[in-house]
Amino acid sequence: MLPKVSKVLIALLLLSAAVPILADRTPLKPGWNLFSPQQDIEMGQQVSREADAQLQLINNAQALGYLNALGKQLASRAPNSRQYPFQFKLVNEKSINAFALPGGYVYVNRGTIEAAANEAQLAGVIAHEIGHVALRHGTNQASKAYIAQAPLAIVGGMLGNNSVGAVIAQLGLGFGTNSLLLKYSRDAERQADLMGTQILYDAGYDPKAMALFFEKLQAETGGSGRAAQFFSDHPNPENRIGNVNNEIVKLGGAKPGARMDSPDFQEVKRILANAPAPGGKPGPANNGGARGGKPQRPSGRLVDYQTGDVRLRHPDNWKPYGQGSTVTIAPDGGIVNGSLAYGMMISPFEPHDDNGDGRMTLAEATDQLINEMRQANPQMRTSRNHERIRIGGQAALATELSNVSPAGGRETDDLITVVVPDGTFYYFIGVAPQNEFSVYAEVFDDILNSVRFR
Repeated sequence: MLPKVSKVLIALLLLSAAVPILADRTPLKPGWNLFSPQQDIEMGQQVSREADAQLQLINNAQALGYLNALGKQLASRAPNSRQYPFQFKLVNEKSINAFALPGGYVYVNRGTIEAAANEAQLAGVIAHEIGHVALRHGTNQASKAYIAQAPLAIVGGMLGNNSVGAVIAQLGLGFGTNSLLLKYSRDAERQADLMGTQILYDAGYDPKAMALFFEKLQAETGGSGRAAQFFSDHPNPENRIGNVNNEIVKLGGAKPGARMDSPDFQEVKRILANAPAPGGKPGPANNGGARGGKPQRPSGRLVDYQTGDVRLRHPDNWKPYGQGSTVTIAPDGGIVNGSLAYGMMISPFEPHDDNGDGRMTLAEATDQLINEMRQANPQMRTSRNHERIRIGGQAALATELSNVSPAGGRETDDLITVVVPDGTFYYFIGVAPQNEFSVYAEVFDDILNSVRFR
């Protein structure tokens, strides 16, 4: 009979043979840097404002909510990610591209989502950009440029807590095609590829999706040219696809049941197909909505509907759009140029527990959600602060917001947040133009009163 200790050792050896050891992955560390992580954030904030002013952004709430949920899930797997306030924005550009500014400000072209065959391929692009942020490639470039201009004796004094704006001006670090913050070396691209592969693996995706997407881009550069911008901004390291595949081998290959796609990804692709074309031209479809048009009045007859953990009733002349956990229920003409103008959106959301104690209140989670909505919708305002209500037998909060309506003028957004029995945070947001909201408020109340949770 084997001694008890020997049995334990054998069990550990068998386990280590079945599970890849973390040390097997390629070790990656940020390079030399004059700036602090907080200065990364300050620099990214300033340059992000320029980017927002120069780019045509898509502010569709459902698409942005999906992109930020996916991005933050991936970012949580990156080293030291908690120190950066990651934000993900959607650019109305058909070219296949994405870029990241220091501090976690990540921009993804709609062309990237349209070209990706599945969620794992999109996740690969986003994970690559998160790698640039975590490895601090932007401010590493800025540090090298700054040292070339400033004597070592004065560097410490010039990089005080309030000097980021001066450094940006001195080095010309604003947003643009030749910005040092966006022109990475081939070695930086190699590192971002490897970290992106590790992030995909740790998040439960099949990391081969990254290599497959690079293969797709290389094939497209010889055809339509949509991918040319990606390789212009992301210099192709030698044997890029081989490096990614070698890292996958080090990680032990894809996990059994690795994630590849989701209904939410396919729904966002549908939304983008209906979004305004670059330059503000309308897309190929618009759900019958037109600026200034009005949908048919809500029917008094309600029909049953269930999505995820939620069961409810809605007017029989409204239709659900979307699959999986996030859904929009709207009348014909209620979605205008890809954005909800009349109707209700229902979705789970995942707040960030910054204290790490698992005791986040519903009010704190709601404030986080509203802040994220404001980042994507700068004209959004709070009209009425949280009021306690009940929905589906659970304690909830009601908050009234105001925003610019895609139908023209301003809209009222009736936001309801709740924690369902399994602990998931959900929000319901009823949307209608301000001058018509009284008609829709009663309908929203009927829907909310019918809600039941599994």
